[in-house]
This record gives sequence, structure tokens and C-alpha cells, in this order.
Amino acid sequence: MKVFGIAGPSGSGKTTLIERVLPRLQARGLRVAVLKHTHHDVDLDQPGKDSWRMRAAGAAAVLLASDARSTLLVEHRNGPPAFADLLARLPPCDLVLVEGWKREPIPKLEVHRAATGKPWLFPDDPLVLAVASDTAPPGRLPRIAPDDLSQLTEFILTHADRFPTA
Repeated sequence: MKVFGIAGPSGSGKTTLIERVLPRLQARGLRVAVLKHTHHDVDLDQPGKDSWRMRAAGAAAVLLASDARSTLLVEHRNGPPAFADLLARLPPCDLVLVEGWKREPIPKLEVHRAATGKPWLFPDDPLVLAVASDTAPPGRLPRIAPDDLSQLTEFILTHADRFPTA
């Protein structure tokens, strides 16, 4: 599978960009997955439900499935999983858009909004290949307007790379 990162600080528009590009990628016949990192403690389960009770009793993982979708709830009791391990858990797809994991060695697009007041990421990451920003970045890094969905889609498809898997 090919992998491409969308990186930037909180509030910069990463999720919105992915949300707007996904239909264009799907329209090209691509099966696209998103791997999103969060710093928040996320629990999709509800206390007292069977799957919650199984995890609380010590299950390392619970696969919850319905006719419409499934989710794999995995306990990370020994620390966070490796990026490559998470990719390996995804179902077969053509492209994975990665939100977060800004330090992973994958090609990236930096999303930057001047209003966040946050510094640019690209000076410290040679794998940031361009920025989607409301302002021009310092230096020569290519800038794509955040609303130019055609150019963003082409850029992602052109620069996505195969992730080495064992």
C-alpha cells in the first residue's frame, strides 16, 4: 500500500483537508484508509457493555462487528504500538492517508494556518515536500492553496510512496 502523511499543528486544517480530498481519491477508484493519531485518551466503548466488560476482564483485544462496520479495540498495555504495526492492521487498500505521526519517515504535506501562531514543521523535516497554507512559507518549498483540491489530490497521488513492510 502507498502511504502519504498530512502533518501540522492542531487546528491547522488537517482533518478538513483529508475530508475534502477523500471523495476525489475515491472517485478515481482508489480504496483509501486513514490512520489518525490523537493525543487524547480515546475509548469508543461504553462502560457496562459486553465488549467493555471483556476488555476490563483482561482481553488483549475485542473485535466488535455489525453488518455495517467493525472496530478492533486493542489494549496498548505495554506502550503505544509501532507505526508499521498499525499499518499492518489495516485492511487491503491502495492508499493510506496518515494524519499525525509527523516524525515518521513518510512523505508529507504540511498543513499550516497563520492564525494558529504555530511554527512551520518543514524546516526540521526533509520529508515535508510541500505546504497547504494560507500564507507563503519561507524559502522555496512549494505551496498549494488549501482550497485547490485538484492540485492537492494530484500532489498526494504523485508523492505517495510504498511503505516498507516486513
